[in-house]
Amino acid sequence: MKLLVLVGLLTVGCHGLTTKRQRRFPGDFMFGAATASYQIEGGWNADDKSENIWDHMTHTNPTVIKDQSNGDIAADTYHNYKRDVEMMRELGLDAYRFSLSWSRILPDGFSNKISEAGVTFYNNYIDEMLKYGITPMITLYHWDLPKKLQDLGGFLNPLLPEWFEDYARVAYEQFGDRVKHWITFNEPKEVCYQGYDSDTKAPILNATGIGAYLCAKHLVLAHARAYNAYKNDYAGEDGVCGITYAVTWMAPQTDSQEDEFAADLKKQADWGLYSEPIFSEEGGFPKDLKKLVDQKSAEQGYSRSRMPEFTDEERDFVKGSADFFGINHYTAKLISATENLEEHPVPSVYGDINVGTTVAEDWPAAASSWLKQAPDSLLSVLLDIKDKYNNPMVYITENGWSTTPDAGLIDDDRVQYYRAALENVLDALEAGVNLKGYMAWSLMDNFEWMEGYTERFGLYEVDFEDPARTRTPRKSAFVYKQILKTRAIDHDYEPDSMTMTIDDGY
Repeated sequence: MKLLVLVGLLTVGCHGLTTKRQRRFPGDFMFGAATASYQIEGGWNADDKSENIWDHMTHTNPTVIKDQSNGDIAADTYHNYKRDVEMMRELGLDAYRFSLSWSRILPDGFSNKISEAGVTFYNNYIDEMLKYGITPMITLYHWDLPKKLQDLGGFLNPLLPEWFEDYARVAYEQFGDRVKHWITFNEPKEVCYQGYDSDTKAPILNATGIGAYLCAKHLVLAHARAYNAYKNDYAGEDGVCGITYAVTWMAPQTDSQEDEFAADLKKQADWGLYSEPIFSEEGGFPKDLKKLVDQKSAEQGYSRSRMPEFTDEERDFVKGSADFFGINHYTAKLISATENLEEHPVPSVYGDINVGTTVAEDWPAAASSWLKQAPDSLLSVLLDIKDKYNNPMVYITENGWSTTPDAGLIDDDRVQYYRAALENVLDALEAGVNLKGYMAWSLMDNFEWMEGYTERFGLYEVDFEDPARTRTPRKSAFVYKQILKTRAIDHDYEPDSMTMTIDDGY
């Protein structure tokens, strides 16, 4: 029996037993990197592009950004897209996930006017990728709503689903002949809670207790309209369309039933509010959260619940409207029903659930205050989604680590983070998770939202002081390249040099 175990763990070579067999990623597993339009493109008013909510906020209220910067130029991908694709080639990426700027394609927000210059830019970007065998994965919405639509209420306007479907159809018409992987929305909580229920993302509406729930209904209806439009009219036999959620692992602080319920409530508030209507068997908003909001709304004197209802027709229309579940994962939290409670506005989403969060002291910390390296958090998330939603197709659409601007090119902490995360990917594949791909965040340094340029997530360092926005690979880029090339993780691998080249034959 002991011999059988030993042979299972070790491989046999010509000189006898050798080291443990190295696990490998499947040949068809899609490796890539990810970015977002406002964070990298620049060209904020190039040609006939109109203002979006981030343009407006950073120009009129710059003090909300940590270093009072903006994305006016950012990494200037608008003029450097060929260098971007060259970096993809250097890394050997299978795919690249990027987002479209709604206001660059539709300057009025509506489909009455399509920008020829905007469409040309994205056509050039896509064609440059395809020229070298890189699969484009497009996100339709990564937080940059046209200001003209925000003036009409944005995601609080019940017509938003129609506006979004019109925009999506324009994108499908223009790019769908070459693009077969689509994501409707990136991180709905950050759109709805941070943008409408609080003041931590544009448009900083801060309509606490009401904004997020109204936004949630309109967002999932918008997603379903865009999904059904794609599948009915554009997808053909090989097109897929999904939605991406920010999924932090929520672990109960103790084994108590109270903490387990608190952790589940936190999941419901952070992403279940937007995933249950699409992926659950029954559809609609999460039951426990809805019951709680209904109860608190009545206690607070509201004539009806602050969480809107879906009609039966809406519920059926939304349910099942995704080909894959996109996961942006970075970190974990420990959740308690009684400890580490914070004061939140009443009413508000977090005031409704009223749970405490903390992290373990021994988790390594990134430059971002919220980002800690928690053990096996990605695996926990993947197994949770597998069990909760009957093992849907999954793409990891973001995963990454931040450093400070002066951290330099030797980013061993990022290397450690990526290797640990990718070991979790192998664990998940072995556990039967229907996981199809992994996108590293991010291809290059970018404008990191409210943190400006004070945090860096890039495999490539960007010199924001250089008008050319020079990109230079970090050590993590070489390590990621090696993993993609060998389809395995070698924890002892060290790059021979810091000169990045494009492999022959790629």
